[in-house]
Amino acid sequence: MTRPTPRRALALFLPVALVATMGCGLAYLTGQQLLRAGANDPQLQMAEDAAAALDAGSTPAGVVAGSAVPVDVATSLAPFLVVLDPKDTVLATDGRLAGGDPVPPAGVLAHAREAAPAPNVVTWQPRDGVRIASVTVAWRGGTVLAGRSLREVERREDVLLSLVAAAWLVMLVVLAAAAAGAAALWPSVDGPAPRS
Repeated sequence: MTRPTPRRALALFLPVALVATMGCGLAYLTGQQLLRAGANDPQLQMAEDAAAALDAGSTPAGVVAGSAVPVDVATSLAPFLVVLDPKDTVLATDGRLAGGDPVPPAGVLAHAREAAPAPNVVTWQPRDGVRIASVTVAWRGGTVLAGRSLREVERREDVLLSLVAAAWLVMLVVLAAAAAGAAALWPSVDGPAPRS
């Protein structure tokens, strides 16, 4: 019986390492998408309820009057609302950004009007270091945007990535050891040396 070669161990290791890598990548992608999609849930409810209230006759100031202290969009994790007219002018908001009203890009609002009644769900980055999970819906007098900071969700995504990366490395080490062991147990298929 010939001695097992590193090439045989590598041939056993590479396919299972590829499967493990794909599995870990899929696990991270699934977890990350669930975290990011879940970040929109409160805003979906807020924006749709506000649009329904506005269509039923509530005033813009009335639908955003939930907080006595304005939400600092750049630092707070609290959700906020922005009610806009058809020309994208802010009618009422409980959010503040750099001392002014948080106004999303015009394309976000235009798409919400075009896609109505479906909500327009996007990540909005008004400036460096500020990322907002936003949901915009149309109402008869314009659009309503509900937003919330993604800071905590992105921290959880980083933790998930670290956990998946650690699990991937452990899996590769275990698989490499198993491949080496399997190569050592593999019977030789080499025949006798040819006669001259």
